[in-house]
Amino acid sequence: MQRLPAMTRRHIAECRRCARVLAGPAAGRIEAPLALASAALLLLIPATVEPMLMVAAHGAARTSGLWSGIAALWREGFAPLAAVVGAFSLALPYVYLAALIGVLASLRLGRRGHVGPVFRWVMRLRPWMMLEIFLVGCFVAYSRLHLVVGVHVLAGGWCLMGATSALLLALTQLDERTVWEALPCGGRRPGGAGAIACTACGLLAAGARAGAACPRCGAALHERKPYAFRVTAALVAAGFMLYVPANVLPVLTLVSFGNEQSNTIITGVLELIHNRLWPLAVIVFLASIVLPLLKLCGLTWMLLATSQGSRRALVARTRLLRLIDTVGSWSNIDVFVASVLVALLQFGAIAQARAGAGLTAFAAVVILTMIATRTFDTRLMWDAPQGG
Repeated sequence: MQRLPAMTRRHIAECRRCARVLAGPAAGRIEAPLALASAALLLLIPATVEPMLMVAAHGAARTSGLWSGIAALWREGFAPLAAVVGAFSLALPYVYLAALIGVLASLRLGRRGHVGPVFRWVMRLRPWMMLEIFLVGCFVAYSRLHLVVGVHVLAGGWCLMGATSALLLALTQLDERTVWEALPCGGRRPGGAGAIACTACGLLAAGARAGAACPRCGAALHERKPYAFRVTAALVAAGFMLYVPANVLPVLTLVSFGNEQSNTIITGVLELIHNRLWPLAVIVFLASIVLPLLKLCGLTWMLLATSQGSRRALVARTRLLRLIDTVGSWSNIDVFVASVLVALLQFGAIAQARAGAGLTAFAAVVILTMIATRTFDTRLMWDAPQGG
């Protein structure tokens, strides 16, 4: 158990053992993140309604909105992909922003009933709300299209940029501890026999029993996550099996005047390099090829070391899991790029883009590894050397 000192806005508190930030410099702020989150929600509405991009080629023009890629994937028979893109880029951003605004507004008005469970879901939804990743995917698609056809950013695209910027600013001003400490049972109780720490809100509940609800956020309390090792191992094994078809099968097929060109993830990177788009090539290579493999190999290392009770690199393993959990969702860039291209490049035999089977396998790898990092319990790594 670690007791946090009185914090000021110029300091941060870190864990003595693994250097995790326990309290940041934004402690105490409610109004700033509330205003920025409200602005993001207001800008997201026209970003959804208005078209984002327009492509003009051979005397014809097509526009694409935030929902266009979802509809295009659905029409082509890729219903699971359409559901993934729709959830991560459209539905969850609305749910996340509405819930976050509700929590902050309730605290601002002094109403704290049911805020804990809602904020717990806000924090759980954050990795799955990928508005900024979708925006980067739009940049990559814009850069690829701009080389061959005329592309114009429309009102919806500018509103999407504004909404994403406001959201990211809101998150920099939001401090989880500020919210949790403002709720009932916010003060940490001294540990004792039967004390269990809530993995959602950090409350140390004295005398709690396994399976009981956290008195602050309502999450189920467990000394260690049930079946964490076996579930994570199964997800990692499934991820390895899908990683090969995700990189071998085409993720996108481009048709130009009857000529078909099937692109895998690596050929898409090589195309960006060939066109001297080095920054985008590096981003796509790291996010779509290196990061999924890093997550799978990193989780495998943690599982093997835990099963063997290894004491080596405990801090490094903990930090690696934290890193891949934070950046793991960025692997979805290729999925979003394909959804934008499929929606815009629909000019019949002149120019057309179709999604490939590799895209479904790749999206499955991303989702499986994201779930795996969430199901694994880092405390198991620290228990193993002690025989816990």
